Amino acid sequence: MSGDSYLERPLFGGAISSTFPLRFQDVSDIRQVPNHQEVFVDPARDESLIFELLDFKNDVGDHGSASWFLQDLAVEQNAEGSLIIEQSGVIEVPGLCYRNVPAIVTTAVGQMVLGIFCLSLWSYVSMSSCLLSFDYSIASFAYAGLRGGAISKGRQGREAQNIVRVYLANLRLKEVRTDVLITAYEPILINPLSESAGTVGAGLAVPAEQSGCITMGEVLKLAVSSFKVNEWSLFGAA
Repeated sequence: MSGDSYLERPLFGGAISSTFPLRFQDVSDIRQVPNHQEVFVDPARDESLIFELLDFKNDVGDHGSASWFLQDLAVEQNAEGSLIIEQSGVIEVPGLCYRNVPAIVTTAVGQMVLGIFCLSLWSYVSMSSCLLSFDYSIASFAYAGLRGGAISKGRQGREAQNIVRVYLANLRLKEVRTDVLITAYEPILINPLSESAGTVGAGLAVPAEQSGCITMGEVLKLAVSSFKVNEWSLFGAA
């Protein structure tokens, strides 16, 4: 049974909120984060959760949007891999409402095997620009899981790669021309030469259940299902 404690967290000055475990620390308390991102990490497990507001991609279909963003992220990081997508259904996000009508959310699940995928959780740089203009929410949602990616933290090279699992959710706010990305990173294998080895230890990562935590897949689902817009004025809405 999970020993995680949960709390609704204010995002983007409280204009948005989402619920996820308390063990995730706000990176902005330590270093500067781009104003269109909110980044949280659990240093003890080398896991991270990132919220990001981006320009709406008109040429990306709803049902394949999470996969598209996942592939785009891999390309940005000079990664190689193969992607398999499995469609899974439709859900609602109660916090995304316009005139008390919940947004309808479409979902997709996928896996990808990556080659080189460089990322530093402490110096995350967006792959796209953000749009801070919002009106109301008719949202589509796509969810994809990425498995077996090889990651070098910071400026470390191939010899220091960690194997991670990456989950990405895309909430598509069409009427306000905004794509919201929520991305979760979960280590699978820590390289002895990686910076992470000094904190969490080298070798296979301890499964979340053994540590009394929920998995990053569940963290992402919770963050998405509890996602709410509290102040539409943040995005320029009248």
